[in-house]
Amino acid sequence: MSSPSPGSRRMQVDVVKLIESNHEVTLLGDEMNLFSIKFSGPPDTPYFGGVWKLRVNLPDTYPFKSPSIGFMNKIYHPNIDEASGTVCLDVINQKWTSMYDLTNIFDVFLPQLLTYPNAQDPLNGDAAALYLHKPEEFRSKVRDYVQRYATEMALKELDEHSSSDESSISDFSEDETEGMEL
Repeated sequence: MSSPSPGSRRMQVDVVKLIESNHEVTLLGDEMNLFSIKFSGPPDTPYFGGVWKLRVNLPDTYPFKSPSIGFMNKIYHPNIDEASGTVCLDVINQKWTSMYDLTNIFDVFLPQLLTYPNAQDPLNGDAAALYLHKPEEFRSKVRDYVQRYATEMALKELDEHSSSDESSISDFSEDETEGMEL
């Protein structure tokens, strides 16, 4: 039996480190490379009080290649695509190094991004324009999105919706599965 690869060990260590640092992590498969994590809005921002679920996919070449992360519930931010949840953050996308780990993303990089948006490199042009030209309207819209999409109730509805779209073999009785081919 072979031992896990160094990348696989690092992946396991980083995910366990996230869990031990009181992040709510849910594995989305049998492996540790795909999971969701709850993320709270940082204090002293209009995002404070909001809670988001992010999907994290660690590539086989992690930590040498950056993880893919995306918001699963809506967030209004210049550097986050409203439709897909994709995050535009150079430290994750272009400047990633194996010196970083997952706790850096959720304890430093994302809180900094929500505190100091970069409207010069937007994924959401409307949010960037509002942030630059009408900051109070921007903060108001962010707070509205937090109330509508980033509450525990909204996350519960998101979970119910995503689990109702999927069916597994366990959703059927033994009689119903008898003639099914796998």
